Amino acid sequence: MPSSRCQSRRPAPLAACSKRRRRTAADATAATHDSSSWPSLHEDLVGLIACRMLAGDLRDYIRFRAVCPNWRSSTACPRGRGIVDRRFHPRRWMLLPEGHGLHPGHGKLGGFVRFFNLSTGDFVRVQLPLFRDHCVLDSIDGILLLQRDHDNVARLLNPFTGDILDFPPLETLLRYVDPRFLGNKWYYIRSIGAASINVSADGVVSLMILGSPGMLQVAFATSGDQQWRVSSWHLVQTFSPVSFQGKLYVMRDNGTLAGGPEVLEIDPPQLEGMEPWVPPPRSIAKCPVGKTDDPILYYLVERGSEILVIGTSFGNRKKISAYRLADLMLGRNVLMTGIDGDALFRSNAFPTIVGDTIVFYYREKHYVAQYHLSSGTFSPASDGSTKGCAIPSPCSIICHIYTCCYRQQWNKGQIRFQGERKKWQVKGKWRIGA
Repeated sequence: MPSSRCQSRRPAPLAACSKRRRRTAADATAATHDSSSWPSLHEDLVGLIACRMLAGDLRDYIRFRAVCPNWRSSTACPRGRGIVDRRFHPRRWMLLPEGHGLHPGHGKLGGFVRFFNLSTGDFVRVQLPLFRDHCVLDSIDGILLLQRDHDNVARLLNPFTGDILDFPPLETLLRYVDPRFLGNKWYYIRSIGAASINVSADGVVSLMILGSPGMLQVAFATSGDQQWRVSSWHLVQTFSPVSFQGKLYVMRDNGTLAGGPEVLEIDPPQLEGMEPWVPPPRSIAKCPVGKTDDPILYYLVERGSEILVIGTSFGNRKKISAYRLADLMLGRNVLMTGIDGDALFRSNAFPTIVGDTIVFYYREKHYVAQYHLSSGTFSPASDGSTKGCAIPSPCSIICHIYTCCYRQQWNKGQIRFQGERKKWQVKGKWRIGA
C-alpha cells in the first residue's frame, strides 16, 4: 500500500512539473523576445523618455542611461556638462547635515557624503574625497559652492557628475568689505546670504554672490577670472535674500510703517561689452501693509517653480500669511489657504510633516512649529523643546531639513537647536566665517 500510494502520487507532480516547465520555457521565450526589443527602441523615443526623466530627477536620468549601451549612446552624457547645462543640475537634492559635528570630510565618514531629495525623500551616498581640503559655503540648485582651503579659491561642484568649475580666490573681495564694520573681514565674505549661477547662450558660467550685511555690493565673476568684481551700486536695508532661476531676490524695507517692504530682483551679470556689469536691482512687487498695532515681517521662500512671500505678524495674535510673488507682481494680494499638499518640504516624501503647513521656529514657545494655512492653527513639527538647545538625539528628519536653512551649522555637520553652535574643529584658520 505504501508503494502503490507512491506510484499513484508521483505521476501527477511530474505532469504538473512538465506543464510548468512548458510554461516557463514559453514565458522565457516571450521574455527574451520582449527584452530584446527594449534596447532597439527608436532613438527619438529613447530621447523623449530621457527628457521626461531628466525633468524629474537627474539620478533617474543617470539610472536610465545605465540600462543598456543603446540608451546610453542615444542620450546626452551629463559628465562634463554637469554645471554648464542646467538640465543636469541636481535640483531638489540637498547635502544632509549628519549631526554630531560630522561635517563633509570628517574622518568617520570615510570620504562619503549623504544627500537627500526634498521631493522624493530618497537618500544617496556619494564618495567625495576632495572634502579633505574643501568646505561648503552654499548649495545652488544642488550645485555645491565650495572653498578650497589653502588658496580660498571658490569652486562649483556637481556632486553626481563630479564636474568642477573654478572661480577667483575669495580674498580678492576683502577690499570691498565696508570699513565701518569691525572684526575679521572674512566673516562678511564667507558668510553667504545667497548665490546664483547663470549660463550664457555661449556656455559661459557666471556666479553671483550676495554676502552678509557687511558686503553692501553684489560680487560676481565668471569661471577662469582672476579676481572678483562687484556691482557699482549698493544694497541698503535689505534682508531675506534668495536665489531663483539664475537671479537674486531680496526684500527691502522702506523704513516706515506706512508702506510694506518691496521685493527687488537682481538680474545676472551682463557679459557683453568691454567690462561685465550687474544691472541695478528692480522693484517688482510691494508687500501688503500690516496694521499699526500688528506689524508684519516678510520673508522670501523658494517653492519648486515659484517664490512665495511669507508674512509673520508679531503683535498680540501671532499669524502667518502666504502670498505668491507672481500675484503680488500683478498687484493682487491673494492669501494662500494651501500649498498643494506641501509643507516647507514635500509632505508625500516625509509623512511626519503635515501638508499645507509652514514650518518655522516659534520663538515664544521654544519649539519648531508648523502653521496650518487653512485653519490658522499651530502644532509642534518635531518632538522636544529648543529651550536651552535641548532637542533630543536622535532627532526627526524635520530638524535635519530645518538646519539646511542655517548654512553655518549645516556645513559643519551640526543640527539646529541641538547643542551650541561650534566653530570648525579642523582647518579653522582657513574657514573663518564659513
